Amino acid sequence: MTLVGRLLDQAAATPEAVALVAGDGTELTYGELQRQVLAVRHALVEAGLRSGDRVLFSVRPSPEAVVLALGVVAAGGAVVFADPGAGPEMFTARLRLARPRWSAAEAVLYAGSRLRPVRAYARRRGLLLPELGSLEVSGQGKLRHIYVGRWLPGVPRGALPFTTLVSGRAEAAGSGTGDPDAEAAVIFTSGTTEHPRAVVHTQASLAAALDLFRERLPLGPGDVVHTDQLMLGLPTLISGARWSMPPLSCSPAKFARLLEERGATHTFCVPVHLAEILEVRPTLPAALRYVLLGAAPAPPAILRRALSAAVPSAKVLSVYAMTEILPVAIASAQEKLAHTESWGGGDLLGTPLVKARIAPDDGELHLSGPNLCRGYLGDTPMTELPTGDLARFDADGRLVLTGRKKDMLIRGKFNLYPGLYEPAIAAIDGVTEAAIVGVPDSETGDEEVVLAIVGDADPERLRRRLPDLIDHDALPDRIVVLTELPRSGRSRKLDRDRLRDLVRGTP
Repeated sequence: MTLVGRLLDQAAATPEAVALVAGDGTELTYGELQRQVLAVRHALVEAGLRSGDRVLFSVRPSPEAVVLALGVVAAGGAVVFADPGAGPEMFTARLRLARPRWSAAEAVLYAGSRLRPVRAYARRRGLLLPELGSLEVSGQGKLRHIYVGRWLPGVPRGALPFTTLVSGRAEAAGSGTGDPDAEAAVIFTSGTTEHPRAVVHTQASLAAALDLFRERLPLGPGDVVHTDQLMLGLPTLISGARWSMPPLSCSPAKFARLLEERGATHTFCVPVHLAEILEVRPTLPAALRYVLLGAAPAPPAILRRALSAAVPSAKVLSVYAMTEILPVAIASAQEKLAHTESWGGGDLLGTPLVKARIAPDDGELHLSGPNLCRGYLGDTPMTELPTGDLARFDADGRLVLTGRKKDMLIRGKFNLYPGLYEPAIAAIDGVTEAAIVGVPDSETGDEEVVLAIVGDADPERLRRRLPDLIDHDALPDRIVVLTELPRSGRSRKLDRDRLRDLVRGTP
């Protein structure tokens, strides 16, 4: 059965239960969710959406976004997630690769990309928006358009309003919910303007991913999952639980308040975001049973704070996943801290949920399984993913991350992998976060090794402590204390390039 088919079956079984709670508190029942998805599917097919059509998707997390995305996939289309704020050149390159036939965006985005005063305002704030309403694809002509929200000047002529799509006829689910092996989601992740990279997932690979989440993370009717993450929200809906969405602009204080008010039993946070929440609410609500951390490594200090903030019966879990294959491994905070405090080296990821092997030549982690994406858009299908991560198995068969191949520093004949040492340094009293970067030495060709820390640890005392914790050849040339580490993107991952610029020349 397809991903959409399983969700609609769950909706048919519990039509009166609340499926989605919007940021403003508006509720959508499973019965209404089912009706709206089927109505969107029917309306799009009637409007000319054909099997295999790609839909450029620029709608922020909301019930409307969920319904529209599911309706597109049910109609046989694929949702293309390409951030229009990435800049005109990158956006154009991604458009050229994806070749969508449709565009779905919020009315305010159409207006903002078309009206000169709004474009000028966005440009002053560093946001260069493409003119979505005028997009063309070579050989296909202009895109068809769907808009979400109240009509605004700048919405293309002939664009289909979401409100019309959901208010139309809803055919029975048995008449089709898409091909499980066809493209369902195209997610741009990295690359350059010359060579953009996009991950292609099918309904089958996404359904397998959701099954792995549900096996490791008990979910069912009565549970409330507070998140804006699609890959946690979808297993929530398939299990009959309630998906609670935070508002689009949600402060840590408001996020914490909604956890309490909505009776959340599960939540997902980027580690930095959780730290911000714990600043305003040191104790998490008693109803919260699972706190999932992901998208970036969780420093020991944050894991300790999360454990002390949660009720004794709650579980704090760290999820290791990649856009190409998710989830890969899940470890509890207690397991990760025990590994770090035993100076085991590297970051414990947990027992792999998929097939994992370590390349014998360079230690790179390779992954495969039913949740593996089809491949990269425009490339041949893949059967195994070379992750770019360096890892090893411990004595219990658990994966331990030792670094990134691209982050390797060169010091004489020694190859230094920051990820092997950063968790142990971050576990030292007074250190909140730690990161190692290299600043190239133009004379020797080696790299000056700089340790950047956040916290109140004294650099000289720290320097005396390090030889007992890390290899001699990994000892830093300099230690720099910062108020915070630079981060980027929604996942708030460490930005090593910016950090390198920050510490260059810093005494």
